[in-house]
Amino acid sequence: MSHIKIPKTNMIVDTSIKEKSLSFSLTDDQRDIQAIVREIAEDEFAPKAREIDRNHRFPRENFELLAASDLCGLTFPEKYGGVGLDHISYAIVVEELAKACATTSVLYSAHVSLTASPVYYWGNEEQKQRILTPMSQGKKMGAFALSEPGSGSDSAAARCMAIKKGDHFIVNGVKNWITNGIEADYYLVIAQTDPALKHKGLVALIIEKGSKGFSFGKLEDKLGIKGSSTCQIIFEDTPVPIENMLGNIGDGFKVAMSTLDGGRIGIAAQAVGIAQGAWNHAYKYSKERVAFGKTINQLQAIQFMLAEMAVEIDTARLLTYNACALQDCGERFTKQAAMAKLYASEMAMRNTVKCVQIFGGYGYVTDYPAERYMRDAKITEIYEGTSEIQRIVIASNLLKEQ
Repeated sequence: MSHIKIPKTNMIVDTSIKEKSLSFSLTDDQRDIQAIVREIAEDEFAPKAREIDRNHRFPRENFELLAASDLCGLTFPEKYGGVGLDHISYAIVVEELAKACATTSVLYSAHVSLTASPVYYWGNEEQKQRILTPMSQGKKMGAFALSEPGSGSDSAAARCMAIKKGDHFIVNGVKNWITNGIEADYYLVIAQTDPALKHKGLVALIIEKGSKGFSFGKLEDKLGIKGSSTCQIIFEDTPVPIENMLGNIGDGFKVAMSTLDGGRIGIAAQAVGIAQGAWNHAYKYSKERVAFGKTINQLQAIQFMLAEMAVEIDTARLLTYNACALQDCGERFTKQAAMAKLYASEMAMRNTVKCVQIFGGYGYVTDYPAERYMRDAKITEIYEGTSEIQRIVIASNLLKEQ
């Protein structure tokens, strides 16, 4: 399988953007990334998307191609095996992957934004060299473990315990809905050191596959993104070296919340990609399907649906890029990430339903891609914080600003 290398650049965080005039155009580097990833996704990933979905197959070869193309360390410095690009470039990559195969986009996003990024932002130099570098190179895959059977949105209620004993933590508990589940090598686990401290007692630990007492629960059978490995992970007296702790005891909540801010940008970009992919298929079908003696794209009802879909996709994309730009400037972007994730995910659901409607009866069968896009879209309203949680985050930030 051939691959295309991403060119190295030094544009990782251009803080001078604050002093530049507002531009809605992509840079030449960003357009190059878009063209490269679009070619990979259309040639290599799109043809397999239906088979991956039907067989619930984790596309390990897709991750390996992304790694060979230098995409696994896209936003990290070269000294840690990365490329040094900005977060708009990252959003572009996630969108292009989601247009072709939502499963591939989420396994990539979980690796980069939910596991590698917190190591970069919270890890010390030794951790970056030891853990981040092989992740950037795609030699190791990451997964994020926050949700539990009894605590999803309420992360401070975590019951997975990490008791410090000498130079190790001993971890006991269960984590749910782990993307990259049985496939990952490193798991960023948020655990509780003292229930009485609630969120102030949380700790962030990198736990390696194969650790003593670390096992997997059942692989989930999901509505969409069926090729994504999603499972429960179980810890029974699992020893974790203290050098695998990100930050300090009590920093776990901060690590989790900052990680979710970045992760929500990834899910927003994924939702945009799913919606754009659905629009592309709907538009192509509307030019081929004949009804009442003309192609259906000549019917005003279909034209209006395509127009409404396009407006919403562009709106969601701009919200996503805005959050990315703030992240690259080093500014707080919690509210903007939540806005992008909320709007993009609900937009993706609306637009994929319209895609099915444009296909008519053919949209309801698996011979055509419309129903797969609709199923894949639903999860974007749930993971990385449900739409209800996004509204809480947005409202609380708005109130603080007044």
